[in-house]
Amino acid sequence: VQLVESGGGLVQPGGSLRLSCVASGFTFSLSDMSWYRQAPGKERELVARITSTGESTMYTDSVKGRFTISRDNAKNTVYLQMNSLKPEDTAVYDCYVRFSPEYDYWGRGTQVTVSS
Repeated sequence: VQLVESGGGLVQPGGSLRLSCVASGFTFSLSDMSWYRQAPGKERELVARITSTGESTMYTDSVKGRFTISRDNAKNTVYLQMNSLKPEDTAVYDCYVRFSPEYDYWGRGTQVTVSS
């Protein structure tokens, strides 16, 4: 299993970024996918989740209306579109998949920094 994130970077407040996570080594189209983030000195938190078909999504309250999770099962890729970014969105963003309590996988993460 491999999850490879990209798309992070430095952006000014109010700006946008789109993160991508390319998955391999498992049947992507049958797996729910999630984005987590961890800011310095804080615990990792769930940002958004999408079901295997993309029909259902969920978001943590702090990003509702600003972030959109989506997926392209033909490309084995899950996305996180982030708009109206705030300094408090600064974190390492990780892609995550869980098959069972014993088997779950994380990507290496991509740094998002929101600063003027």
